[in-house]
Amino acid sequence: MPLKTMKPLTRAPLLHVSVQESLRAYINDNGLKPGTLLPAESELATQLGVSRNSLREGIKALESLGVLDARRGVGIFVKAFSFEPLLDNLAYGLGGALRQIEEVIEIRRTLEVGLIGKTLETIGKDDIAELRATVNRMKAHAERGEAFAEDDQLFHRLLFRCQQNETLSRLIDVFWLAFYKASDFVNLDNVDPMATWRDHAAIVDAVEARDLKEARRRLDHHYEGIARVIANNKTSSNVGGTQ
Repeated sequence: MPLKTMKPLTRAPLLHVSVQESLRAYINDNGLKPGTLLPAESELATQLGVSRNSLREGIKALESLGVLDARRGVGIFVKAFSFEPLLDNLAYGLGGALRQIEEVIEIRRTLEVGLIGKTLETIGKDDIAELRATVNRMKAHAERGEAFAEDDQLFHRLLFRCQQNETLSRLIDVFWLAFYKASDFVNLDNVDPMATWRDHAAIVDAVEARDLKEARRRLDHHYEGIARVIANNKTSSNVGGTQ
């Protein structure tokens, strides 16, 4: 009976990677909160049994991920969680790859259409009034042929704010900003701002009427418009591997 071959050995992790993992574990095991000052570099290096250079390399990597904040002459602090490092890396990672941008938009579309029902159950008059005011500003900008990206982002935040789901709010921001940051690499300009305003106004109408079927239909239609913007770019460039 033939013997099975052995699996190749896996290479040991690089030292600075092990330092990162140990620092993360130290923060988690001790329940350290944002703003907590870590022990001095010399003490951390001694505890880990590594050189200060290796320690600093690990700290720099965790700084870039938004886990730590090293202040020269002051110390190393635990940093509050932020999506900013993810957003920056996501935008540059997407670059001009329209296929990946499409995937981000599709996730956002599914998320919002799927969760709009809970908004209809919980949204109050004040939130609807803010949505109306935001839509009115969109209309004013659209009539002047101006972009209204900030109001667009605010609209989607307000639409789901009543759910009091912080993770959902952050995810919506991540997907929204990923799309607009991608505009640095490819032309994703809105060619019909009046149509975009009408889409948002129709969503508010459906939400105020507590019409779930119509709210879902209107949100889905809105994302079809975004998909068309991306499709138009595909036909006019080689970005994303499409002629």
